[in-house]
Amino acid sequence: MKESHHLLDRKILLESLKQACLQFTPLQQIKNPVMFVVYLGAIFVSLHVINEGVRSQISWFNLQLAVWLWFTVFFANFSQSFAESRGKAQAASLRHLNTSMQVKKLENGKEISISILDLKKGDRVVCSTGDFIPADGEVVEGIATVDESAMTGESAPVIRESGGDRSAVTAGTKVISDRIIIEVTAEPGHSFLDKIINLVEHAKRNKTPNEIALNILLSTLTVIFLGVVISLQFFSQYSMRYPYSHQQYAVTLPILIALLVCLIPTTISALLNAIGIAGMDRLLQRNVVAKSGRAVEAAGDVDLLILDKTGTITLGNRMAIAFLPIETSEEKELAKLSQYASLSDETPEGRSIVILAKDKFSLRSEDLDKTRSRFIPFSARTCMSGIDLLDAEGQIQQSIRKGSVEAISKYIESIGGFVPPALKNLVTPISQKGGTPLAVCEGNRIVGVIYLKDVIKGGIQEKLKKLRLMGIKTVMVTGDNPLTAAAIAAEAGVQDFLANATPELKLERIKQEQLNGHLVAMAGDGTNDAPALAQADVGVAMNTGTQASREAGNMVDLDSNPTKLIDIVEVGKQLLMTRGALTTFSIANDVAKYFAILPAMLGALYVESNQNIGPLAELNLMRLTSPQSAILSAVIFNALIIIFLLPLSLRGVRYQAQTAQSLLKKNVAVYGLGGLLAPFIGIKLIDLALVFFGWVT
Repeated sequence: MKESHHLLDRKILLESLKQACLQFTPLQQIKNPVMFVVYLGAIFVSLHVINEGVRSQISWFNLQLAVWLWFTVFFANFSQSFAESRGKAQAASLRHLNTSMQVKKLENGKEISISILDLKKGDRVVCSTGDFIPADGEVVEGIATVDESAMTGESAPVIRESGGDRSAVTAGTKVISDRIIIEVTAEPGHSFLDKIINLVEHAKRNKTPNEIALNILLSTLTVIFLGVVISLQFFSQYSMRYPYSHQQYAVTLPILIALLVCLIPTTISALLNAIGIAGMDRLLQRNVVAKSGRAVEAAGDVDLLILDKTGTITLGNRMAIAFLPIETSEEKELAKLSQYASLSDETPEGRSIVILAKDKFSLRSEDLDKTRSRFIPFSARTCMSGIDLLDAEGQIQQSIRKGSVEAISKYIESIGGFVPPALKNLVTPISQKGGTPLAVCEGNRIVGVIYLKDVIKGGIQEKLKKLRLMGIKTVMVTGDNPLTAAAIAAEAGVQDFLANATPELKLERIKQEQLNGHLVAMAGDGTNDAPALAQADVGVAMNTGTQASREAGNMVDLDSNPTKLIDIVEVGKQLLMTRGALTTFSIANDVAKYFAILPAMLGALYVESNQNIGPLAELNLMRLTSPQSAILSAVIFNALIIIFLLPLSLRGVRYQAQTAQSLLKKNVAVYGLGGLLAPFIGIKLIDLALVFFGWVT
């Protein structure tokens, strides 16, 4: 589901503003301990200003402090509500589409307009250019170009037509051109679109263990800074006894609160929830629904991936890549016999043999007299297919068979033939390379072997290389024998494999890896995968899979693409990188603000009789105008930086496949140094603006 929402979407902004205002209650604020301190500080400063107003001694400086403290709380509320609103907008827009649409139902050859809510399974509807397809169904008449990007994320439109394997259409997609008639195949409330909406609306966003730990750390830092600020009050009171200290710059309650708010880690505390929510939203944009925020975070911590061979590493269908004749046969003749024997084989392997013979030797089955042919379809019981060519009297003139080496060998021996020793010389190298050999015989003579190979998916080697670079181990599970599994694993670049895999072996392997300290992710779609999905730290169930597998997993891939597991890990890593980067920036920010505010605020202490400033003013590196300007500038910067960093927290730090050490160095260099420099630049600019407009002196 690729419906993206711009940061300046008017509806989302209005809804976010509304929700941010509704969060100004103690019960909501106390959920974030650090911001709760800011909330209490804003209340105390506001009460102080009200008290000044009652005594007709209101301070413009204190009033500005109160306003910007409330803005700090509001911006923190807004960052969370905005992230939530973007996610909810995905489901809301789809829900609106799924309930408000009028559709053209075909009844007795006439088109009648009805509500989408009145559609039933078996109804036929007409969709023309510009129409949204109202329900999952099959095209029964016509051909059209359909935009499926809202569901699959693929921008290129696809062709949907009646008959064949391109007739299925999905609710929520859009007809770009032409006209089609669709027969509804899903019951009301059970379409693909309904499944997406249901999963999105029931996904939970609870604090993850890492978030809880980070909150504890941030709360601890807040308590430490609270002690520091309280001690400054006593230090200031003592120092003001110095004869030439300026009494007008005494450290008052509003100033202490402002100082505390600037020093505690408000930036990361305000953005922490937004970062987690945005991680779930980014997964949703890739058509993956995480049932909880913990699942997304676990994906970032995963260091071992369990990957199925079929559909994930390989295309899933073995393809014919070569004809290998016995010494006495020719390759073209073998290709012709193989094609004839595969004409009645409807499996992907059988079709690939026909295509290879056609492409390599321009052989076509049109030359075959089908009136004098008897086809033997492929059977899983016999593991063979073939053809008997008949003479005019209906007697077998030529018998051709193709099948597994074991099946063909038994067949040859049963009709009085023998298996040539050269066959083994052809079969063994194929098996050692991870391929599958098929034998071809004419009459009672084996003429050669067809080389079937599991085709590695394009780009899978590069993806696995990135995973290795990040320190993630990959394990391929397959039902193949160890020899075949080893060959495919080596070609794909998988570090380990589990051959002859059964559901019990998968589960046991996951448990063993977890006992060894690994966090494991896997994908599955069958009922037999459910125990392993439930055991894995990240279990990705395919949407087309069984109900048991979807309930067992903590994520659901709506596209049912097993390769998506790698993308999920990348999104999880990006979430952790974003949180780490902004935490580094926030703490560095606080350190910089400490050195920016205190020197300017304490510069009026210990003033000599013939001077205007004291010795501590030398530490005022930014040359801020006055203590009041320094404090107000820091408070304003502290509030605005939350809004400036909100887009980054929603989009996430750019993901790069690097080692943990490289990421740490980059994190410290970019966000640590940036966090130190930003307050010096920002606070100085705000100080100049405040003085220019005459708001402070």
